[in-house]
Amino acid sequence: MKYVVTGGAGFIGSNLVDELVSEGHEVHVIDNFISGKKENCNKDAKYHDINIAKEVNLSVIEKVLDKCDTVFHCAALARVQPSILNPIKYEKNNTIGIMNMLKCSVDMGVKRFVYSASSSAYGSTKKLPSKESDMPNPISPYANQKYYGELCCKMFSKVYNIETVSLRYFNVYGERQNLGGAYATVVGIFLNQLINKNPLTINGDGNQKRDFTYVGDVVSANILAAKSKNVGKGEVINVGNGENISINELAKNIGGEVVFNEPLNEPFANLADIKKAKKLLDWEPTTDLISWIKNYKKTKGLK
Repeated sequence: MKYVVTGGAGFIGSNLVDELVSEGHEVHVIDNFISGKKENCNKDAKYHDINIAKEVNLSVIEKVLDKCDTVFHCAALARVQPSILNPIKYEKNNTIGIMNMLKCSVDMGVKRFVYSASSSAYGSTKKLPSKESDMPNPISPYANQKYYGELCCKMFSKVYNIETVSLRYFNVYGERQNLGGAYATVVGIFLNQLINKNPLTINGDGNQKRDFTYVGDVVSANILAAKSKNVGKGEVINVGNGENISINELAKNIGGEVVFNEPLNEPFANLADIKKAKKLLDWEPTTDLISWIKNYKKTKGLK
């Protein structure tokens, strides 16, 4: 099988590329390396340095998609807070990028399009766990853009007859996660602070809760979504652990001094209802955050 992974030099995309290569597939990666890293590249995959948001590159994208079976669209400028600071930059990359990839996929006869969506589409909600049937309420440019991508996938499935499925990720962590900078998540930030013997910085009182999902479980969900006969009509599927913990509890398990900052504009809690993923993809998570942290600290010699 020939697979194309956009954003395949990034955190999630590179882990997906490694798994696809290990299964013996022909894997092509489209990445402009804005946030992707050269050290994440797999020697057995072919890389194409292309900005998918630029219309001038459509013909080049189409060449990469020639005889492609499935596109995994992982490329995006990620994270909520940077999108609030740079909404136009994020809009150009995230919304135009998916539209270009969908149109090129249709034109080149790609069978299926698997989209990396986001649980941020749920926004602030008191109704937990979140089900795919719940009304979206995006409260940031990033969340709005990722939700727009879902709508595009559903529309393209109906209008252009391409199989699509959107996977709503919940707070992904694991190998190759960013440990610092604008694209780092709280797990990466805390680990980086621990490594550098700095206090763990918590925004707000730390009672906010998150459903953390291991990157290996996200990869398996993508591969199942590409192969399942139960999806392909624009379905939206939660990919989470089905359990959440507070930021205070996360900090306690990572260890170290804690300091508190002003709260950010973000949902107080999230939690995935993963029944749909189990039913349609025969998928369920295999790794819990606390066990992963213990193993990570052990391998890095951290206390």
